[in-house]
Amino acid sequence: MREKPALFVDVDGVISLFGFAPGAMPAGQFETVDGIAHFLSASAGEHLRLLANHFEPVWCTGWEEKANEYLPHALGLDGPYPFLMFERNPGRAHAHWKLDAIAAYAGARPLAWIDDAHDEDCAAWAAARAAPTLLVTTAPAIGLTGADVSELLGWATRVAQPGD
Repeated sequence: MREKPALFVDVDGVISLFGFAPGAMPAGQFETVDGIAHFLSASAGEHLRLLANHFEPVWCTGWEEKANEYLPHALGLDGPYPFLMFERNPGRAHAHWKLDAIAAYAGARPLAWIDDAHDEDCAAWAAARAAPTLLVTTAPAIGLTGADVSELLGWATRVAQPGD
C-alpha cells in the first residue's frame, strides 16, 4: 500500500475563523487557548476526520505543539497530529515562512496544504515540486468548506491511482 499524502493544516483562517461580520457569525464556538479566544468552525472536526482517512494530517501552524494541546479535544479528533516547528523570522509576514518546514517533513511524497495565506512563493514552490502538490486556500471568515474537502478527496484519489 502506498503511503498516504501529507495534509498540512493551518489553524488560523482554516479552523479558527476571524474577520466575519458580528451579525453574520458562522456556526462554531469559542475556545480559549492560552487566554486568547478563538472561534472554532463547527464543521472543522468532521472535515478533518474525513480527510484523515485519505491523508496523514499534520499541523502546519504557528500554534506548533499548542495545536495538540487544544484542538483534538475541541474538534473530536482521534489523537494528536504530528506538527511542524518553524524558524522564527518576524520579517516574514505570509505563508512562505512555512515552506522549509513543509518541504523537510514531506520529502518527496505528495502533499496538500490548507492555509488562508498562500502567496506567489507558495504557488511557485508547489508548481516546481516533482511530487503532486495541492494548495487549498481558505477565506479566514469561512475556513475549510465541504467544497474544499471534496477537492482534497478527489485529488487524493487521483494521486493514489496506480501509474500516476
